[in-house]
Amino acid sequence: MSTCNKPYLSFQQQLELLKARGLGMTDDAAALLYLEQIGYYRLSAYWYSFRETSLTQDPVTQKITVHRENEFCPGTRFEHALDLYIFDKRLRLLVLDAIERIEVALRVAIAYQVGAHDPFAYTKPELLHGAFTKKLQARTGKTGHQEWLDRYNQVLGRSKEDFVQHYKQKYDLLLPIWVSVEIWEFGMLSTFYKGMTIADKSAIAMKYGIPDWRVMESWLRSMNFVRNVAAHHSRLWNKNLVDQPKMPARGDIPSFDPLIGKPDITARLYVVICILMHFMDKVSPNSSWRKRMRSMIDGFPAVAHLSVADMGFPPGWKNHPFWQSRTSVCNSCPDYGK
Repeated sequence: MSTCNKPYLSFQQQLELLKARGLGMTDDAAALLYLEQIGYYRLSAYWYSFRETSLTQDPVTQKITVHRENEFCPGTRFEHALDLYIFDKRLRLLVLDAIERIEVALRVAIAYQVGAHDPFAYTKPELLHGAFTKKLQARTGKTGHQEWLDRYNQVLGRSKEDFVQHYKQKYDLLLPIWVSVEIWEFGMLSTFYKGMTIADKSAIAMKYGIPDWRVMESWLRSMNFVRNVAAHHSRLWNKNLVDQPKMPARGDIPSFDPLIGKPDITARLYVVICILMHFMDKVSPNSSWRKRMRSMIDGFPAVAHLSVADMGFPPGWKNHPFWQSRTSVCNSCPDYGK
């Protein structure tokens, strides 16, 4: 393993290095302040796309590889990277806004569905799927359910929530699922959903207008990946999805039909934004979230070489059914947070 040999640079030296590589500066003092407050390394994720490229070809396999050079494309300015950073920050916050609402609703749905079998069903293997409760994981020698319970006990042990302390004092450490679920992380929700019986998974999927529980299972995994990226303040706007969502069968959810068979779209953030809109129509139908997202996408920074296509947005995306204005979908539904 090699050792990193990059030298320590002061903020002023970082600024001079960027200028030497061709990054234009409108205001050196302002750029220096941003380097001090945001950091060179974090901002580098946003000026990476502005660096020049070169191609090399392997003489044996003939495979062509794209390399990013240190020099910036002509005309690139510090402000371009900063505008992209600010756009990405706003995008992360808006995505987290939707995921929070979906997460809260999903907690209730799971607790209601599984709790009907037994208040402590989440601890009982016989009430969950066999693959979750019987199949041993090679890494730990435990079942997926046992691993999940280990994680749950860690979360429970460090929880300072008043309702958890109340139950611990008045009853014992075993909380009914409608209490327990309130401390589950989104990843725990996703994993537990996967471990539920097919009947229970199907019932919850149908509640959200998803005919196939396998589709919902994959959607939750993709949402969890995006949530983790956003929650850790990492670059999101053009991120490749590590866990790509499964598309519904043609006609099951007609608004998704245009995305079927298009990996250049389903490997990028656009598809998750569409998934979030689908869920938001169910959990918060009167929300202005769709309108706010569209407005923000319309404000994508005007920089050369980059566009919302890098996020997976297809040509003519504004005409896609997801982006049509919807108001007063549910007159009787409360409007919380808009």
